[in-house]
Amino acid sequence: MAQKKLLYRVIFQNQGRVYELYAKHVSQAALFGFVELDGLIFGAKSNVVVDPSEEALQREFEDTERTYIPIHSVIRIDVVEKRGQAKVYALTESGNKVTPLPTPIYTPVKRDS
Repeated sequence: MAQKKLLYRVIFQNQGRVYELYAKHVSQAALFGFVELDGLIFGAKSNVVVDPSEEALQREFEDTERTYIPIHSVIRIDVVEKRGQAKVYALTESGNKVTPLPTPIYTPVKRDS
């Protein structure tokens, strides 16, 4: 039986916007505190229906072999069977009117002297 190829949907926030991308590979990066996305997938160029949001993302990432996302920016990562539409939208469009500040992964521990 042929093994299914995994496809990942990664949703993260960046500069007040929410990105939804599809990638062939997602892993913990060698850079501490980052998630590595490799093999970004966008719609075929021959599609008749063109989404300006996906087109803008494709232009933004056109020369990108892989990208590193800060782990505290990741909202969720899903394994999906079919590729959906990559999109980017403002945080307020998703129903959230407050932009959270980035938080550190580890907080310093006070030590008694």
